[in-house]
Amino acid sequence: MDKIIKKIKNLHIVKNGRNIYPYIKPYWFRSLLAILVTFPVGTMDAVIAWSLKPYMDVVMIEKNLSSSAYVPLLIVVFSVFQSGFNYSATYLNAWAGAKISNGLKYDLLQKLMRYEATFFDKNASGLIQARFNTDVDTACAGLLRHINMFTTRIFSSFSLICVLFINSWQLAVVAMIVLVIALYPLSTIRKRISSIVGKTLFSSAGIATYFIEAFNGNRIITSYNLYDYQMQRFSDTLEEAFRLGIKMVQRTGILSPMMHSIISVGIAIIIWMGGYLISNHWLTAGGFVSFITAVLLLYQPIKSMGNDVNSVQQSLMAIERVFELLAEIPAITSKPNAIRLEFVKNSIEYKNVEFEYIKGRPVLRKVSLKIKVGQTVALVGNSGGGKTTLVNLLPRFYDIKSGSIMIDGLDIRDVELDSLRDKIAIVFQDNFLFTGTIRENILLGKRNATEEEINLAIESACLGEFVKSLDKGIDTEIGERGILLSGGQKQRVAIARAFIKNAPIVILDEATSSLDNKSEAVVQLAIENLMKDRTVFIVAHRLSTVKNADRIVVVNNGKIVESGAHKTLIAKKNSAYASLYRMQLT
Repeated sequence: MDKIIKKIKNLHIVKNGRNIYPYIKPYWFRSLLAILVTFPVGTMDAVIAWSLKPYMDVVMIEKNLSSSAYVPLLIVVFSVFQSGFNYSATYLNAWAGAKISNGLKYDLLQKLMRYEATFFDKNASGLIQARFNTDVDTACAGLLRHINMFTTRIFSSFSLICVLFINSWQLAVVAMIVLVIALYPLSTIRKRISSIVGKTLFSSAGIATYFIEAFNGNRIITSYNLYDYQMQRFSDTLEEAFRLGIKMVQRTGILSPMMHSIISVGIAIIIWMGGYLISNHWLTAGGFVSFITAVLLLYQPIKSMGNDVNSVQQSLMAIERVFELLAEIPAITSKPNAIRLEFVKNSIEYKNVEFEYIKGRPVLRKVSLKIKVGQTVALVGNSGGGKTTLVNLLPRFYDIKSGSIMIDGLDIRDVELDSLRDKIAIVFQDNFLFTGTIRENILLGKRNATEEEINLAIESACLGEFVKSLDKGIDTEIGERGILLSGGQKQRVAIARAFIKNAPIVILDEATSSLDNKSEAVVQLAIENLMKDRTVFIVAHRLSTVKNADRIVVVNNGKIVESGAHKTLIAKKNSAYASLYRMQLT
């Protein structure tokens, strides 16, 4: 018994059961019913096997057909009922499994959206898809389906074993010994597959990533003729997946044939012993037929159980991975007693800020910068110098290594995260638009905005003329990622979204750098409307767009090398800004 308890603990069944119970609880009745229905499904096999004894003894031996004519009819009736219960169990399991799976996916997506930017920097989209979606299906659908199968077999096995002992305890003992020997290899299955399952997950995720890249990067693939290049990489990944799949078969595929051989030997021994018992009148011919039928019904599913247990183990491992994700706490969260940020009144200050993406490779070095509320600050400098990193630290996409970032003297790490981000609107270089309409994308900035606020945002973002030219206006579908809009139009939708949010702090991260001159002029006008009466951070390469900033900060190699107004920096001798400005004019 101690060994059994230890094996259960090793399988983490108790822990996983405790974790998944809250997801089963709302649907406990149907889940329980799905298990209870398997009881008659399993026991009916035993009824059929048991009924053969009187039928064979009375009809086949005594030649008395009338007294046992009911047996064939009984078998048909029980088979019909068994089929009905089987369907009910399958339906209930599918229903409960889908509901439990949806509950897990809901919480996992909620968890995924709260992860810090570093998580997305390090993990491929295919791996995220596999861990947050596919694992749930493997865990829930697979596990519940196999629970249905195993509970049916448990009830069936128990009732069939009873039939065995009723007919002949001597043969039943032999059958039990063979059963234990046949089932023993299953105890090693987790050890056999544990080292491969994780690698298989990464390999499958890699395959999914190529399909995602083929969709999102189709224009790059086409324009650069990357077909052969991508197919070669994909072929390598497929080969790795094939290698792991074959290794899985090598480690687990032998189990079912091994069990089949053991059971075949057992049946041979039982037949030999049965003949001996019949010849000595210790067992009737009907009892032997009933016994053999029960043994075959008992052994038949066990022959293929190696593959079934393999699938169950993979489902258990998948559910462990799912709950590992749910148990993880994102690196960037609100403190238990975080302060809600209601207003931004005085200043934003970076004080001796240091940051690195990779340990030992600093991106920002002792950066100090103080901005008064209402000021427009432009961050310029060499590529990779740390400008975008500097603004990404303000909404806590990443957390600093040392130093502090303060709003009105309050460290942003002490501020409630949602309230901090509510005070910041961001327009990126490549803004993500969601599938849906222009209206739906604008309303992401303020979901309860009035029609008047929406119209004001559209006009301020210089979208009015474009929207009026559309048959459905702002209710026009824009396609996935806004594919049906031009670059300038997408930027203006993003600006309208930021405008309607009405946040006191605005970050413009290369908002016009990817646009042509005509589009840039329109977007720049929209940006100027957005900047009014707000504290603004502008990250820019085109210095002509930041001449009117209250303050220009030059960031090179993770340090602030100079700051000041455009006129001051241009007039300054050996000015890094003046050098950059003249370089762009030539």
